[in-house]
Amino acid sequence: MIYTAGISIALFITTLLLNKKDKSKSDIILLLWMILIAVHLYLFKIHDTKEIYDMPYLLGISLPLRLLQSVFLYYYVAAVTNQLSKKNHIVFLHLLPTIASYIYMISFFCLSSEQKIFVFEQNGKGFEIFNTIGSVMSIILGGLYVVWSSILLRKHKKNIRNQFSDIEGINLHWLSFLIYSLSLIWIVVVFTNNGPYIFMTLSIFVILVGFFGVQQKNIFSNPKPISIKHTQVTRESIKEEKKDKYATSGLTKEVGEDLYKNLTHLFTKDEYYKKSNLSLNDLASELKVHPNYLSQIINKKENKSFYEFVNAFRIEEFKRLIKIPENRKFTLLALAYECGFNSKASFNRYFKKNTGQTPSEYFKSTIE
Repeated sequence: MIYTAGISIALFITTLLLNKKDKSKSDIILLLWMILIAVHLYLFKIHDTKEIYDMPYLLGISLPLRLLQSVFLYYYVAAVTNQLSKKNHIVFLHLLPTIASYIYMISFFCLSSEQKIFVFEQNGKGFEIFNTIGSVMSIILGGLYVVWSSILLRKHKKNIRNQFSDIEGINLHWLSFLIYSLSLIWIVVVFTNNGPYIFMTLSIFVILVGFFGVQQKNIFSNPKPISIKHTQVTRESIKEEKKDKYATSGLTKEVGEDLYKNLTHLFTKDEYYKKSNLSLNDLASELKVHPNYLSQIINKKENKSFYEFVNAFRIEEFKRLIKIPENRKFTLLALAYECGFNSKASFNRYFKKNTGQTPSEYFKSTIE
């Protein structure tokens, strides 16, 4: 029953994704992953019930598929976090173990139906080495890709702090949960090597991956073209500044200082930090500079991420506002929204981190 449920949900999610408009790369990967899981579960189900012996042409097809589950986890995490290589041949390399397995199994696929059934009934007689290598590889690659996916997620967490001023709506917990879930399958493989347990866990996993994955929106988008004429750097100027700390990225000291001056003016005089959902691309567009240059300036001059830089201004503005008696008729949250915060949770969390007090505690200290 659990296998049937897993297959049904995987196919249902596949249908939803097929009908989804403007599919992203991560949507396509998830769609292919759901098809893979549905096929894998179906093949195990009919093998477990011995029905597969009535369809001997399907025997052996599922064996290399075990190498693909963790690969698709990596593909999916990399695509969602915008870290999937744009070079197709590099992406293709991850499929080589599976392709090599199918090539090796050509001799098995060429056997007669009776011979295939005999091999399976004798626990892989004649293909013992292949089975052993396949089992070891699935364990090694499974662990490797789970760790690799976790590394991508950590990089992503750092990256979004350099891209967005409000990360509350960019929920990373679901992606962590998927990695932990596949880690559980890997643990079941390592410590039990029990087919029914493994595929029961996979059936539960498909429910989780579908529930979270279909809802996931793309976090990153390609920035709009930005005019940066006044920040473009000639080869000569780079040579002159090559010993400077900015030169490695093509950003000269003079341009960097000018950019930092404009940024400071935009925040202190124009209070641009009050713009809700402000992103690095928004700010770069306003300053007519490349986002990478802007991020570099903030990191070097302020030793902060974009997220920390923007919200530090918002916190200081909030502190100023609550000291004005006329503002005490407003709620603390209303004042926080006035400063540019977009949610109560993000405001409370960052305020406590910045001041060591909750907003209410800080407010009470100002009126005592």
